[in-house]
Amino acid sequence: MGITKTEIFTEEQNRIARIAKVLGHPARIAILEYLFKIQSCICGDLVNEIGLAQPTISQHLKELKNINIIKGTIEGTSICYCIDQEVLNEIQATLTKFLSPFCAREKKSC
Repeated sequence: MGITKTEIFTEEQNRIARIAKVLGHPARIAILEYLFKIQSCICGDLVNEIGLAQPTISQHLKELKNINIIKGTIEGTSICYCIDQEVLNEIQATLTKFLSPFCAREKKSC
């Protein structure tokens, strides 16, 4: 397997790539949509809502936690997950900054 040469790219390029990779799975998008809708939840709720096995949900939660878009607090024997609004705002600003120069251009056919 080849090595990724992340060091030849800017910190911003690597950050955008990490965000895109995590958001690139439909189960993670479904988890985020559910968290947006209810504002918090317990992992078991996600299993019922999304329809995937608990270990699979846990793996997707881990990936979302890797970019800090969600955070969890322990409540008894369960973990309650929610969106980290500050990080969500940072991700939105990062993606907007990246995409806005391309969106503002005059459209030309290629």
